[in-house]
Amino acid sequence: MQIDKIPIKPYYAEVETTRYVLSIIGLILLAIIINLPLGYLRQKCRKFSLAWYFYVHVSIPVIIYLRIMEGFSWRFIPLTLLGAFAGQFIGGRINKRRNGNG
Repeated sequence: MQIDKIPIKPYYAEVETTRYVLSIIGLILLAIIINLPLGYLRQKCRKFSLAWYFYVHVSIPVIIYLRIMEGFSWRFIPLTLLGAFAGQFIGGRINKRRNGNG
């Protein structure tokens, strides 16, 4: 018997949503952190060389593995790729600034 018309929302639903959001934010931040040193090293290589391709793509299997282990679907690939791109970009900028080229 329901006395009032307001449905009761269980507490664990909020906890699960918070965990879900924090997990995806953590995964994106991890993608950025993994790609920072790779972007730094990539900046030292000739563009489109084998080493350049290696530094761009080596983190992708790690990020895919982490995404699957956390239980995220393929719909989160753009977010993790955006994090990987941001890490590469920031790492490249750090290298340029350290060497006085940017």
